[in-house]
Amino acid sequence: MSTDAGLFISVWIRFFFLFTPFFALSMFLSMTSGAPESRRRSLALQTCGAVAVLCLVLLFFGQVVFSLFGITLDAFRIGAGALLFLAAVTLVQTKPIISDRQSEEDIAVVPLAMPIIVGPATTGTLLVLGAELEGLTAKGLGCLALLLAVACLCVILLLGTVIERALGRRGISILSKLTGLILAALAAQMIMTGIRNFIA
Repeated sequence: MSTDAGLFISVWIRFFFLFTPFFALSMFLSMTSGAPESRRRSLALQTCGAVAVLCLVLLFFGQVVFSLFGITLDAFRIGAGALLFLAAVTLVQTKPIISDRQSEEDIAVVPLAMPIIVGPATTGTLLVLGAELEGLTAKGLGCLALLLAVACLCVILLLGTVIERALGRRGISILSKLTGLILAALAAQMIMTGIRNFIA
């Protein structure tokens, strides 16, 4: 496997799990309960479009944020890793919150795109990943990997009704907890990398 292909797959997998797709699906199903299937599809597309825009902005302006506030990348790795670890623990320990259904016009961007899918921990991790991708080729691969991860999330939301029938809410909850375990490992790696670079 080439270096570029390995980078693409690695970044895509990290982005996909950062979006906590099955937790997002659980919230999406709860908040659109009773809505016609056509409306659910429309909301899924709107939500994923908003996620793509938000994440691309964060991915490309991470280095600017660090320069503006005088924060080193390793310091942000540790901080974002700690925040991501707390989010992962919450995802593993708690059940998805069943929210009261809101106006369907209001939920695509807030709260589905942000903060449910692109929350504080995801934001911090995206800034770190964006700063780590140096060079035009790496940035381009990162952008493509991000868009592919958003497309995968979109497919999951579009097939939400089918997935719910196949797995049930309990099955979706189990997958959400497994996602939390993977996020915890990613968080630990970020923290250890930051600490190692500080010590070196």
